Amino acid sequence: MGQAVWTGSISFGLVNIPVRLYPATQPKDVRFHLYDRRTGKRIRYERVTRDEEPATFAPEADVPPSPSMPETRAVDADDVVRGVELSDGELVTVSEEEFVSLAPERSRTIELEEFVDLADIDPVFYEKSYHVAPVRRMGGEKPYVLLIMALQSAGMVGIGRFVLRTKPHLVAIRPLEKTLALETLFFGDEVRSPEEFAVRPADVAVSDREVKTARQLIGAMATKWSPSAHSDAYREELLTLLSRKSPTVPAPIIESTGVSDIGDLMAALRASVDVAKQKQKSSLSTRAG
Repeated sequence: MGQAVWTGSISFGLVNIPVRLYPATQPKDVRFHLYDRRTGKRIRYERVTRDEEPATFAPEADVPPSPSMPETRAVDADDVVRGVELSDGELVTVSEEEFVSLAPERSRTIELEEFVDLADIDPVFYEKSYHVAPVRRMGGEKPYVLLIMALQSAGMVGIGRFVLRTKPHLVAIRPLEKTLALETLFFGDEVRSPEEFAVRPADVAVSDREVKTARQLIGAMATKWSPSAHSDAYREELLTLLSRKSPTVPAPIIESTGVSDIGDLMAALRASVDVAKQKQKSSLSTRAG
């Protein structure tokens, strides 16, 4: 089942359902690391500034620039500030303390504030999908099934809000066949109006015959949606390519001179004791002489 990303409860009215949230999707993109082919070492990225880049804002008075500053300078985490360019072009910065002070508190409950028809939510508002599972042996199974059946019979979804990690989300709780799903939604001002891209009917003349013919074409190509019929051909080709590649030659192992296991440790300790005893004997002999 994997690790739950959130544990809390869903409430509607006086009904409270302990639940856990699990991601409904699992991206399978092939992710590459970058290496230096000359040394075989992994390439790392650091926070740095460059001398040739002009400053965006005046540095703080108590942090004078070093006269011996190198061409690139590593930036300590304590010196990093967040900056946002406002609509008027002005740049404002926020310290980590200020940023953290405004972070919303983690939600313990998703309170369903209203119920709407599922068909009224345009798919463009859907951001990410999660499976909602009841917490076992906490009395949540019955109200969980009750909510599924009630939403199914009403043809509606519940709308609520909660904070996942540090981000507030508007969510829709919708019923599947035997489980509940949670969809995080974009807020209204995050969705661009389609009017920006609309074509005015007066600018284009389409005849009834053309519409009828297009519908015939759609009917001829119509089929039942089957997710398994669609695969990522690029990823499959990439994995095939990787499977045909010869693995890289491992770098030579440099043997450690240190102790590798308990046996080596005991041997080293015994040898050390023997050496110490020999030194002690030699010291006593020297003194006696």
